[in-house]
Amino acid sequence: MSLGSGGDAKLFARGKVAELRTELTSGNKKDKNHAAKKVALKKIVANMTMSNNDMVALFPDVVSCMQIDNWEIKKMCFLYLTNYARMKPELAVKALPVLLNDMENANPLIRASALRTTGYIHVKEFVNALVLPLKRLLKDSDAYVRKTAAMAVAKLYDHDKHIVENSDLIDRLNGMLRDENSTVVAQALASLMDIWERSESIKLTIDHASASKIVQILPECSEWSQTYILEALMQHVPQDTSEALMLAERVSPRLSHSNSSVVLTCTRVLLYLCNYIADEKQVTALCRKLSPPLVTLLAKGPEIQYLALRNALLILQRRPEVLRNDIRVFFCKYNDPIYVKVTKLELIFMLATESNIHEVLAELAEYATEIDIHFARKSVRAIGKLAIKIEPAAQVCINSLLELVATKVSYIVQEATVVIRNIFRKYPNRYESIIRVLCENLDSLDEPEAKSAMIWIIGQYADRIENSDVLLDDFLFSWHEETVEVQLTMLTAAVKLFLLRPTKGSEIVPKVLKWATEETDNPDLRDRGYFYWRLISSDPVAAKTIVMGVKPPITAESEKLDPATLEEMCLNVGTLATVYLKPVQHVFRNARARKLQDSPALQKHQLPTQVAMEAQAHKSFSQTNGVTSQSNGNLAAAIDAADVYFSGLNSSDVSRNMAALNLGEDGGLGDSPAVGAPGETQYVVNQSQPEQAYHPQIGGDNGDLLL
Repeated sequence: MSLGSGGDAKLFARGKVAELRTELTSGNKKDKNHAAKKVALKKIVANMTMSNNDMVALFPDVVSCMQIDNWEIKKMCFLYLTNYARMKPELAVKALPVLLNDMENANPLIRASALRTTGYIHVKEFVNALVLPLKRLLKDSDAYVRKTAAMAVAKLYDHDKHIVENSDLIDRLNGMLRDENSTVVAQALASLMDIWERSESIKLTIDHASASKIVQILPECSEWSQTYILEALMQHVPQDTSEALMLAERVSPRLSHSNSSVVLTCTRVLLYLCNYIADEKQVTALCRKLSPPLVTLLAKGPEIQYLALRNALLILQRRPEVLRNDIRVFFCKYNDPIYVKVTKLELIFMLATESNIHEVLAELAEYATEIDIHFARKSVRAIGKLAIKIEPAAQVCINSLLELVATKVSYIVQEATVVIRNIFRKYPNRYESIIRVLCENLDSLDEPEAKSAMIWIIGQYADRIENSDVLLDDFLFSWHEETVEVQLTMLTAAVKLFLLRPTKGSEIVPKVLKWATEETDNPDLRDRGYFYWRLISSDPVAAKTIVMGVKPPITAESEKLDPATLEEMCLNVGTLATVYLKPVQHVFRNARARKLQDSPALQKHQLPTQVAMEAQAHKSFSQTNGVTSQSNGNLAAAIDAADVYFSGLNSSDVSRNMAALNLGEDGGLGDSPAVGAPGETQYVVNQSQPEQAYHPQIGGDNGDLLL
């Protein structure tokens, strides 16, 4: 049968609903097990799961079926009610007396299901009616009912927190922590944690006696109950080292659990407790226990592998002793997904040391020749970063890079050029011999970052590269087609060439400055062009001191988390936030930020934030006492001299100085005046066409500059 129109479809749906209603209402005395009703309800549930909202028309019929004292029928009716109650709240209310009656049923499964269903329905009448039976069921004789009741308290708090806070439900929930059933205790803890996450007024603390008790029942609990208990242990603040050490020893067997959630939550608890243990040997011993379970997680599926790897990145930044000797387990397999390979690459970089550098470089060189270009480029970049990270191995890393450049593969050459620029920044005046190799591969450079890197090298070492002016001039042919990033690098390189080799740069600088100031609409490029123009026209000696001054130190630690974020993230190991390596509130907007609670046992001097503060204070003290003043003295003096010089100049002085520089055929650096006398017509240079800008007379009768 084909349904050609919307009207036919509605007619078909109406007929289907009528057919199901007939099956639900038809009763037969011989059908004592209600087989027909069960079949009809199964059909309704099947349609409901396929998002067929036509089934909502059967609401009164399903409610009438709820009164049948049959567990299988009630289960399907509860499922239907949970799904459609919000769409038809006025009809759902008719089912409330049946649910309240079922909460007193002799069958604990029916009591628990009725309670769970009532708790799921976010309708005012259901929320108000739930409080009294919930208080009774929290003390039910059946453990499964008590567990469901504990869960219902958190659900009720989600619906209306004032009802829960104005009753004694939270106190009753707290009393359930002394229950003899471990599953009930775990669910009570989970509900209290959920309420604490949502509340601004409730504070959750667990004393040492309670913490010791809940740790005792860990072996008896299911895997998810163990996760709830371990989560809750994060709310216990040890008051002395022995407390923290004892809890850590009793929790650590959970690291061998088969469930990855239990393993990661246990790891989080141990990292938390390490902050309260004074003995470094004990901390190191605990950290060594974290390595095998993390390695074991790498044998699971790629998604679990990725989660374990992201958490390993975080843990290594806080506790470098973890995984120190396990670098080989992070070597990539041919069938690893790309996201796993890239994360393993980051871990290999973090774990690389002078002792294993040869093994690591051999592996990275193999990755650099893989068919996946994205991964190959990251491998080349990792080799360059290792040269910066491990100074004694810098030459070995550079040799490996040169071997890769010799392959003449375009993207490898370009990536190598970028990292070699960073190596020059890290080790000035040490490895200039490789510049010749780079110059032989200029034709391979067609990406902005690689071009910028090569142009920077040419400018920085213009006095050591014999034909630096010719090489730079070749790049300048495509000035107008290049990105702003490359243009900025070209501008700086041209100025460096002029300062290092004035005779070679005197022909290049005028045209580059003219392009940068007159033929661009990018404010950054234009501002830098005017800055260089004025600087070299007024005092070339000061210009050389400033432009060729000491560069900021470059390190391989730029990708590390800042201390405050690292401290917080270690309290969230195993959560989604650790995949992004961002603070929890950046991932979950309403999540509560976690921080270490102060206590006599807290080892404050070992916290990342404290270490960073002490390092900053030491650096400031050194600078104040003149440790860095000598190295920066020439630069500071040049800047001060330039300020004094320019403050005494007027526009005609600047024009005369620029004309005296005699860099161009017309005696200046362009025909667009930099400044003008009041009242003169000036031009705002546009890339397409000069546009006149209106400049009012300065200083009116009342001295208002805005006239």
